[in-house]
Amino acid sequence: MARLRGPGGCPWDREQNFDTIRKYTLEETYEVLDAIERRHWTDLKEELGDLLLQVLFYAQMATEAGYFTIAEVIDGLNRKLIRRHPHVFGEEAAAAAGNSAQRLTTEGIDAAQVLRNWDEIKRAEKIARVEEEEKESRLDSIPRGMPALLEAAKLGSRAAKSGFDWPEIEGLFAKLDEETAELREAIAESATSEAGSHAAVEAEVGDLLFTAVNLARRLKVDPEMALRGTNAKFRRRFRAMECAAAEPLESLPLEALDHLWNDAKELERNVDGGLKP
Repeated sequence: MARLRGPGGCPWDREQNFDTIRKYTLEETYEVLDAIERRHWTDLKEELGDLLLQVLFYAQMATEAGYFTIAEVIDGLNRKLIRRHPHVFGEEAAAAAGNSAQRLTTEGIDAAQVLRNWDEIKRAEKIARVEEEEKESRLDSIPRGMPALLEAAKLGSRAAKSGFDWPEIEGLFAKLDEETAELREAIAESATSEAGSHAAVEAEVGDLLFTAVNLARRLKVDPEMALRGTNAKFRRRFRAMECAAAEPLESLPLEALDHLWNDAKELERNVDGGLKP
């Protein structure tokens, strides 16, 4: 990577910066997820290499700017793994790596207790940082650059730990109804009034999606994985429509398209149920 970015290296690589590389990092992450979902281990090996390249790219640019090196990245990760796994590396080693959490249960613990310890150690780390730095919001540690569905889920979860959450799940369904009504109102105003705007519609769509993500969180459903599953399902059914249609889909009336869609759904149910279509 240093050679590619150095004198006589690759012109494209030398032109890149932190902002231009970000989109590729997101793409490579999703390609890793796709390979896992397809259980294609050869592709996964390749995609993990591509994802690792992103880490090396950022680290090299940071080295050139004098921020940090790849060795410091790895050292920081090693210390974090030791610090947050006192039940594996021992409490003395964890403390030496910076773990200041007190009275943790570390003997004979299960996965649930491991997660509780992990959260407690993270909390202690944050307290230590706040004592050294200007006070920050509990939400500041959630990266703004992650996929919006994942960010929304993490924001809701972090807020819930402070007691800011719906007491009952029915409150979320009521909130969905409220946000749907506000979206309809914004759409109507945008269409009939100068005061309305597309920005208001976009904001209400965002509010509706945020509420749906929080509903998923309360149901212990990962919204990103749920939507990816639905996307895959849509791909399958749309492909079945294309295969079943005697002519291009764009030449068919909506009624015929609905019929093809319903046939695709029924075919999928029969296959999933072990029945012959």
